[in-house]
Amino acid sequence: MKLFQICQKIILLFFISIFISSYVFADDISPSDDTFDISDILGDLESIETASDTTQLPTINSRAYVVIDRKSNTILVGKNENQKKKMASTTKIMTALVVIEHSNLSDIVEISKKAASTGGSRLGLKTGDKITVFDLLYGLMMRSGNDAAVALAEHVAGSITDFANLMNEKAQALELSNTHFVTPHGLDEDDHYTTAYELAILSNYAMNNEIFAKIVGTKTYTITINGYPKTLTNTNELLGVLNGVYGIKTGFTNGANRCLVTCCKRGDMDIICVVLGADTKKYRTTDSIKLIEYAFHQFTYVNIEEILFDYFENWKKENLSTITIEKGISNYLDIAFEKPTYPSIPIRSDLVDKLSVHINCETNLAAPIEKGSTIGTITLTLEEKNIYSGNVLANMDVAHKNILHYLCYFYQNFSHSFNTILDF
Repeated sequence: MKLFQICQKIILLFFISIFISSYVFADDISPSDDTFDISDILGDLESIETASDTTQLPTINSRAYVVIDRKSNTILVGKNENQKKKMASTTKIMTALVVIEHSNLSDIVEISKKAASTGGSRLGLKTGDKITVFDLLYGLMMRSGNDAAVALAEHVAGSITDFANLMNEKAQALELSNTHFVTPHGLDEDDHYTTAYELAILSNYAMNNEIFAKIVGTKTYTITINGYPKTLTNTNELLGVLNGVYGIKTGFTNGANRCLVTCCKRGDMDIICVVLGADTKKYRTTDSIKLIEYAFHQFTYVNIEEILFDYFENWKKENLSTITIEKGISNYLDIAFEKPTYPSIPIRSDLVDKLSVHINCETNLAAPIEKGSTIGTITLTLEEKNIYSGNVLANMDVAHKNILHYLCYFYQNFSHSFNTILDF
């Protein structure tokens, strides 16, 4: 009987260990069956580039993805980009941002037992270790240390819950309505999620921070723990490998699968690519490369402000004389349109000729009219998709006629009539 009970305990412990390992080794640590040689993919880069020469979207494994233009936040390509998804360690983009904005980077942090015992990918911190906030940030973003994430959260806000509140406050400030944080590291929680698009927007904002951008763009770095050096290597497999890549973050949990956020700049074009929910690390990498190459091969910057201006000026020549102003001191009204926030945006090269401008403007107006008041709209569409929408504005004041204007009009007409009678 005792032998049977011992066997039961051994079997139970075996299954518990499997469960724990599946949780502990989640997040940026590759299972043995998920490793690959990136040179194999880079060897196929020429075929990927050739495939990108067609306008047909590449085959992508990831459940959700998006590529945006950094200058304008314009979506170049996307799939399920607005669906809520688990985000794994890409969470640490927000973690690092909040830490940078709320702490002194030279502060010394003493590692708590809670931080030291955090599972998943680790920097390797032990209870009582001492390390600067700055070095913890490198451990957070380069090594994807969950222990570093908890240590930073406790240092900045006192607890994970209070730090998550800061993360959510920042998300609200950035108008990320489909993003919510529970932890600073991104281990699976039901109420911890984002979308591919909002993660791209967050990443774009974070990359404008010089400290953040420097950290995520670093391939190797040596930190100091308790006065002893430790060299870190970035988990981002594309950094320093694919042309133009300069950040930003990897991620993996059982719930989120493989995730990767990538910044890439070539020439004038600067993009962010987000893939969420790839089945393997190799798919995550291949998907990112395919989307990046597709974006650079297929899209070109188009000066939409110039297109709008040319169309608007021609429209004015043909239609301005049809505008009437009831009871105005003048029947002439100069007009203008709101300039787009981003004068140039990327558009797929084969679709540029299909851009279409539409103006809808009131022609019967009533005085008084104030300069800057809206009298119509102007839109730029591409295959029925709205690219730009703005207002047509009065570019001058037109006052309402008063009694003096009517008396003057009466006098002028009376004088003319009287002189006509005398001449007769």
